[in-house]
Amino acid sequence: MWTLIGLGTAAAYLYSVAATLFPQSFPTTFMQDGRIGVYFEAAAVIISLTLLGQILELKARSQTSAAIKSLLGLSPKTARKINADGQEEDIPLTHVHLGDHLRVRPGEKVPVDGSVLEGESAVDESMLTGEPVPVMKRAGDSLIGATLNTHGSLVMEAQKVGADTMLSQIVQMVALAQRSKAPMQRMADSIAGYFVMGVIAIALLTLLGWGLFGPEPSWVFGLINAVAVLIIACPCALGLATPMSIMVSTGKAASMGVLFRDARAIENLCKIDTLIVDKTGTLTEGRPVFHSVEATPDFNPHDVLQLAASLDQGSEHPLAHAIVDHARTENVALTKPESFESGSGIGVSGLVDGKKVQLGNTALMEAAGVSTKVLQDRAELLRLEGISIIYLAVDGVLAGLLAVSDPIKPTSKEAVTKLKADNVKIIMATGDGLTTARAVAREMGIEEVHGEVKPQDKERLVADLQQSGRKVAMAGDGINDAPALARADVGIAMGTGTDVAMNSAQLTLVKGDLMGILRARALSVATVKNMRQNLGFAFLYNSMGIPLAAGLLYPLTGHLLSPMIAALAMSVSSASVVFNALRLRNTRID
Repeated sequence: MWTLIGLGTAAAYLYSVAATLFPQSFPTTFMQDGRIGVYFEAAAVIISLTLLGQILELKARSQTSAAIKSLLGLSPKTARKINADGQEEDIPLTHVHLGDHLRVRPGEKVPVDGSVLEGESAVDESMLTGEPVPVMKRAGDSLIGATLNTHGSLVMEAQKVGADTMLSQIVQMVALAQRSKAPMQRMADSIAGYFVMGVIAIALLTLLGWGLFGPEPSWVFGLINAVAVLIIACPCALGLATPMSIMVSTGKAASMGVLFRDARAIENLCKIDTLIVDKTGTLTEGRPVFHSVEATPDFNPHDVLQLAASLDQGSEHPLAHAIVDHARTENVALTKPESFESGSGIGVSGLVDGKKVQLGNTALMEAAGVSTKVLQDRAELLRLEGISIIYLAVDGVLAGLLAVSDPIKPTSKEAVTKLKADNVKIIMATGDGLTTARAVAREMGIEEVHGEVKPQDKERLVADLQQSGRKVAMAGDGINDAPALARADVGIAMGTGTDVAMNSAQLTLVKGDLMGILRARALSVATVKNMRQNLGFAFLYNSMGIPLAAGLLYPLTGHLLSPMIAALAMSVSSASVVFNALRLRNTRID
């Protein structure tokens, strides 16, 4: 961007220096009113106007970082720590450590991420999730740092501090996205490189054309017009066209609980025509409730629950948490597994009390050569109700099954309906049983269902759809979704899911609500439209400005464009692109 300005002002300045020191060296055709004209003032004014444009641009650009500033301002400066002796004291937030017990009084902000130990209160999470209704928090519920406690007093345990908190991660993701380049910007940068070389060629032709064929003083006219071409053609507006839109868009998205990892995701999301969704934790609440346990004749339900819960202590899956929590509620004595291995999305296995235990879906049982026929009828009846079935095998023999229900999120059906109305094909791919998956899909209005799929199967499904020409997004929340999230054109992770899923995705929904996809998609459409407007304006400006600066209209108007006016026009064009991008902040997203 500075190449053309530097060439133009340097040419004018060096010409003026030479004309001042060695006027006798110039031919008479350079004379104007009996002397050689100098352009020190023009060079200085051009640079001043350019810097003025930069100041205006920086002032406007600072408004695009307002989202990050407001996020940083959400965090409280102090926390109220409960010491071991029961005494309470206010300490700086930087002095909070993992495991500290903190009190959050009514009207105060939650200092760090953690969980409720005592108390009950409604917490306003709208500043991070975009959800306006306060959420009731009780013992065991998670808390997000910087959210507002409305009326009750809470005692919490600090579980994530400093850069590990959700607020810090949001700030980092927004900053990273604002620095990234969209594919459209890469195209603009590539064009700008050739554009600069073309403008230099046009400026040389302008100098020679006026110098050889123009009216006297022809070479003076040639120099002035060449400088005007270099100045007015500076691709500032072209360079700012998409970065400014991206900066504003990512900031607005963060305020709605939608985190874009990079600009590519913003540009690609509006092109998506197929969405693959996981079931547990994506369509459903992800907080399963234990339903029942069934045992084969050779085992009793208590032992089935004890072995399953003992093994599941090492699993991150929500279904595992439901089994473990129920066992503890029933005061079942759990033992630590002697070994533990995750079965890549189809279950887990390990040694418990010297027994080889396998816990998972039908695919795991088939891989282990364990027959499930004895409990098949009971399992199918439960699956028809949308209940998930987990089989337990002990030393290669089926011991029983555990049934876990997971209610569908209230907004999932509405989100699926609206996405289908927007011509997005919805596909469910889950590691759960096919009958259970179909029961949930039927209620949601999803026609294509893939059940008992492994992580590599989900990735293959994404790849197959891409090869058929579809633009695919994948929405999931677990470790088993990570390969598909990374493969998809846009990976969408639930903020309520695992860190692995969020690190694999290009888009994170803080609240873990599919309605966030609709908001993100609407913002993506508005952002791409804004970028195209900016690029169109930049190209239009240059296509009109260059002929004017080169003096092609001189025979008709009798006027030439002063380089100083060209500098002012260049600055105004850059500022106009910035202010057009800022309009995104006022875009209404339902």
